[in-house]
Amino acid sequence: MKRIARLSMVSTLAFILMSAVAPRDFALAQTAADKAAKIDQLMAEYFKQGTFNGSVLVAERGRVIFKKGYGFADMEWEIPNAADTKFRLGSITKQFTATLILQLVEQGKIKLDARMTEYLPDYRKDTGDRVTIHHLLTHTSGIPSYTGLPGFFKDISRNPYTVADFVKKYCSNDLSFEPGSKFAYNNSGYFLLGAIIEKVTGKTYEQALKENILDPLGMKDTGYDHHETIMKKRAEGYEKSPRGIINAPYLDMSLPYAAGSLYSTVEDLFLWDQALYTEKALSAQSKELMFKPNLNNYGYGWTINTQTAGSKSINIVGHGGGINGFNTLITRLVADRHLIVLLNNTGGTKLGEMSREITNILYDQPFNLPKKTP
Repeated sequence: MKRIARLSMVSTLAFILMSAVAPRDFALAQTAADKAAKIDQLMAEYFKQGTFNGSVLVAERGRVIFKKGYGFADMEWEIPNAADTKFRLGSITKQFTATLILQLVEQGKIKLDARMTEYLPDYRKDTGDRVTIHHLLTHTSGIPSYTGLPGFFKDISRNPYTVADFVKKYCSNDLSFEPGSKFAYNNSGYFLLGAIIEKVTGKTYEQALKENILDPLGMKDTGYDHHETIMKKRAEGYEKSPRGIINAPYLDMSLPYAAGSLYSTVEDLFLWDQALYTEKALSAQSKELMFKPNLNNYGYGWTINTQTAGSKSINIVGHGGGINGFNTLITRLVADRHLIVLLNNTGGTKLGEMSREITNILYDQPFNLPKKTP
């Protein structure tokens, strides 16, 4: 009888606790559902107007409240985009390259203030001796970006290169300014960081990435994109033209390399975001360096900015990417553990505007649907 009475008391207490907690949980779920409906309304309108074709994921306080695909991953076969569709990331790749460098710093194999020629001894010394790893990470090296070279996309971008040959031919030009004195967004700098990773580890960039970030974090749908590889659920890249949507021009993926050659899904980028709140990939000290704003508010592979939502000023850590047929954006609202991931496969579009409106929704602020274009 005592056992039955004790069990009855426990059951009653559990019921009281559930009664106290359940309404709050229900209210939170209802609020999340309301926000998800608004996000869907917003993104459906962008899709309807032809300014978004891709996949979206939004997390609130570390929990996914919305994920959905719009339009087609393959327009010719009418295969729809989904949360597990793989998109080329473009320059979101840079934060993974920066992470590999910081891991090597933690291991004592690289120093941020060391000259790059300490790790690439064959690089020209008259310029390389003046450029540090920190300069490469922060786009302050003064080395011209190869993507800005005349005729690069027309004459060079379809041809495969080895890392060493590409560094020598396209990442070794005269400096545009004194290292550290200015900010100039620079794909050459991150290509060189990839070469340094290979030199220091004795492994390919792709192998180092897989072993040190992707596998430990369970990012099974992320990797280095190779055009020739048969890959399930890969989105095709498209671009807008006066004739309508067309297939994007071919780009040999040996060229974006450590500056822009990764593919991923919105779901894997959520795993990445969550890992950055832990020390699975980097120590707290390394993350402090990564997210410290330098010139132009650029950290190591991330931009650090603020956005106003109502009366609240929100710190934003994010990065965009653009590569033939794709543009992408990851936005982390770190103080509240919110996340917005937008992956689009129809070339350049207004992802920053979309992210700002989703941020307004997350903070219960009015949001604007896109205006219809004539």
